[in-house]
Amino acid sequence: MTERGLGGHLIRSATPAALAEEAASWLAARLASHPGPIRLALSGGETPRLFYQTLARSPHAESLPWSRIEVFWGDERFVPPDHPASNFGMARTALLAHVPIPEDHIHPFPVTARSPEAAVAAYAETLAASYGGRTLAAERPLFDVVFLGLGEDGHIASLLPGDPLLEERTQWVGVVRHGRPEIRLTLTFPPLESTRAAVFFVTGARKRPILARLRAPIAEDRRTLPVLRYHPAGELFWFIDDEALSLPS
Repeated sequence: MTERGLGGHLIRSATPAALAEEAASWLAARLASHPGPIRLALSGGETPRLFYQTLARSPHAESLPWSRIEVFWGDERFVPPDHPASNFGMARTALLAHVPIPEDHIHPFPVTARSPEAAVAAYAETLAASYGGRTLAAERPLFDVVFLGLGEDGHIASLLPGDPLLEERTQWVGVVRHGRPEIRLTLTFPPLESTRAAVFFVTGARKRPILARLRAPIAEDRRTLPVLRYHPAGELFWFIDDEALSLPS
């Protein structure tokens, strides 16, 4: 079911599996008439895993224009690629190892760099090289689709409540050293907002309270919740399952 809600298009399904299929079909339809190169920013965590696994199966594994798709990540943990917490590792296992995407079209964060700061500097260079410049133009978005999750505290990517990176408007990539067990690397608002479409995946009962806050935010929420400070240049889509949309008890 598609409706208007949360400032964009709200697509709801009964289960996470049904939602993953809905999202995969949406992406296939959106990219079918898209000419030229396609840049996607993938999200990590557990919520998008089913979506990636669905893309890796027929008919999407055969029908999507993989040879024209480049993939990046919205954020990453500063851990080795084979670490269980690696966002790249999850996407590789669930999707990228099973579809004919050229290896040089896959752009994970360089987590083997000598430091987190070196990693984000290198990733900013990778993004700028793909985009063809270091200044984002409103009429030419960096990404075609940015995929995002929604944290229970309202964070997106690794832009956490209260972190100084929420105010960053010049650098495209930053380091998050506090608020989580591991160091994180994240895109900042400017590149995340420079997209033709932004897609949120939200599933499960644990997301009911934060969704309730987004439906009726108070003034403090608008200042403190990163998700409410996110304003993509293009269309906004919410893929949410029924369990998450139920009113919190």
